[in-house]
Amino acid sequence: MSNTSAPTAHKWTFFRSGGFDQVRISTGADIAAIPNLNLKLWTALACPVKGLEFDERTLAILDTDKDGRVRAPEIIAAIEFAKASVKDLGGMIPGSATLPLSAIDDATPAGQALVAVAKRILTAAGKPTAAAVTAADIDAVLASIAKTQFNGDGVIPPAAADDADTRQTISDIIATHGGVMDRGGDLGITAEKIAAFYPDLVAFDAWWKQAENPAAGLWPLGTGTLAGMAALDAVQAKVDDFFTRCRLAAFDPRAETALNRIEEDYLKIAASDLAITSHEVAGFPLSRVAASAALPLGGALNPAWSGRIAAFADTVVRPLLGAEKTSVSEAEWTALSARFTATRGWLATKTGIAVEKLGIARVRELLSDDSRARVGVLIAKDQAVAAEFDAIAPLEKLVHLYRDLYRLLHNFVNFADFYSPERLATFQAGTLYLDSRACELVVRVDDGAKHAALAGLAKSYLAYCDCVNAGGQKMTIAAAYTAGDSDYLMVGRNGLFFDRKGRDWDATITKIIDNPISIRQAFWAPYKKAIRFVEETIAKRAAAADDAATAKLTTGVEAAAKAAEAGKAPKENPKLDVGVIAALGVGVGAIGGVLGGMLSGFISLGWWMPVGLLGLMLGISLPSMIIAALKLRQRNLGPILDANGWAVNGRVKINIPFGGSLTALPKLPANATRLLTDPYAEKKRPWKWYIALLLVLGASGWLTWDWYSHGKKWIWGKRTPVSSSDAPKADAPAAPAVTPPPAAK
Repeated sequence: MSNTSAPTAHKWTFFRSGGFDQVRISTGADIAAIPNLNLKLWTALACPVKGLEFDERTLAILDTDKDGRVRAPEIIAAIEFAKASVKDLGGMIPGSATLPLSAIDDATPAGQALVAVAKRILTAAGKPTAAAVTAADIDAVLASIAKTQFNGDGVIPPAAADDADTRQTISDIIATHGGVMDRGGDLGITAEKIAAFYPDLVAFDAWWKQAENPAAGLWPLGTGTLAGMAALDAVQAKVDDFFTRCRLAAFDPRAETALNRIEEDYLKIAASDLAITSHEVAGFPLSRVAASAALPLGGALNPAWSGRIAAFADTVVRPLLGAEKTSVSEAEWTALSARFTATRGWLATKTGIAVEKLGIARVRELLSDDSRARVGVLIAKDQAVAAEFDAIAPLEKLVHLYRDLYRLLHNFVNFADFYSPERLATFQAGTLYLDSRACELVVRVDDGAKHAALAGLAKSYLAYCDCVNAGGQKMTIAAAYTAGDSDYLMVGRNGLFFDRKGRDWDATITKIIDNPISIRQAFWAPYKKAIRFVEETIAKRAAAADDAATAKLTTGVEAAAKAAEAGKAPKENPKLDVGVIAALGVGVGAIGGVLGGMLSGFISLGWWMPVGLLGLMLGISLPSMIIAALKLRQRNLGPILDANGWAVNGRVKINIPFGGSLTALPKLPANATRLLTDPYAEKKRPWKWYIALLLVLGASGWLTWDWYSHGKKWIWGKRTPVSSSDAPKADAPAAPAVTPPPAAK
């Protein structure tokens, strides 16, 4: 289908919400003009029939090709049908569940037929004077028709027949060719099933007649031929193996011992509990192998095969070779096998296999009576009702569209319902309460792993949860966290999910797609990472130190015990080395110098110190905030819905302000009071005094260092002479040069 923006007199209005433009649909004229709106301007192009918070029957009616999805052409076809069926499309905007008969356009034959069907339905519902029809009225009539013997669906169940023979014929067709469920929920047959059944009867009968020709020689054992062939097939491979071994023994007598299995093979199984049917026993030769030996039919036989050989002897050997036979030679075996060659060829050409289970007697009975004509009459009666039933379908479609079309357009052509304050989009499954937040952007998911493969492109923080309700029902959801932080969101955390019907489900996080949630989270992220790193480092060092101390203590105790046994005094620990103390002092001094320099630089800012502190924090947090802002600007609802079978056409952005509204953070009610007295609060420490003391000590240390490092002339950051004698004298004559005395001769 080609859809372009053809010239039209309709004036469209677009609104911006969530960062992208969407067409506004607010009048009947807007609805009527949608088929001419370029598909590039539609927000979605397809949606699934199931899994949405929308009437599935309406979506199933719109899904004309029954592929499980509603596409844009089907939406356009529905609008065109509505335009031709009602007088004013604006009457659909309220979404009324009742269709007034006065709203139907009865100026056309199609409209007149709709009114006539509506009146018949109202009469059948016991409301002949009613002025409006509802979906419930139509469903009641359809249900009553579906329960009748002939309901116009083309399916005939056995109960639709009046006589036992016809009911048995229908049952035979279902047993051989399968059945189809009718509108009443019963399994039945269709015209297509009948058309396949009777040719199979003819084919099977023709094939069976070949065996009935005596000249064909297909029944060497008469009626026992098939049973005898089955008994022969059961021992075919083992008897062939026996005679092959005998030929090898005749070829070379030295092989006879090995062909009969050596004694060690029997010793291997002798120690275990044996059973006649055990695999080890069955693997040994059928009988004693010897050159040109015959196969005994009893006596010295492998016990695992004696029963099958006895059945072969009773059903094949003795009927064909004589009752006195006690053994079979290789030549006799070959001749017996050849007696069934023609039978095997006949079986390979079997036709009409589907009806074989009925047996040839029943097949010929069905071919000889008028059963086909009787079921054909039933099909014709059902088809006669189909016209009446089919006349209801357009009215049912119109009633559903009158109620649901406008809302569907607000979740397909645009996403007005999603961006509205109520947030009642068809894809929103409910609200997830977890980690002191309420997430409203929650979608149902059939396959979490498959969904996550595409939904990760949405650049949103997604938590996949398995949900179970009190009735044991299960489902999987994906919830988008768009406000707060992710510090305590992890696999295994539990919450509560409320679906759109108000039912509660236990929810457990099973998978997380990690992405930035907010700028605030990004601001604190570097500090949290640093604190986490310090905590992990301290924990590792403490654990290592504890292990080392434990090992040292253990070693010392063992050494002391050994020394005591040897009568020696334990070794004294060496005293602390002075050099080590000096090195520690130098290190502490260097660190103090660095910290003092940093502190001096910070204090020298004066009144600009708060700005400097802010700049330092921004320098740490700004890169993380920039990265988070870039990702948050890319948040898009499209991949989340596309992974569920949608075809989202527009860039349905979830910008920062809108995203913040999709996840509600905890806050106290407006008129609530808060009691700040906590009997179990942690003991407060005078941190402000600690900080003030550190600042004073730092400032004192810096001033002292500054004073001495400049020869006691550096005061409060300025070089100021402390006396006039320290100032240089510009007019003072230069001191005369002192000439060294001449060297003595």
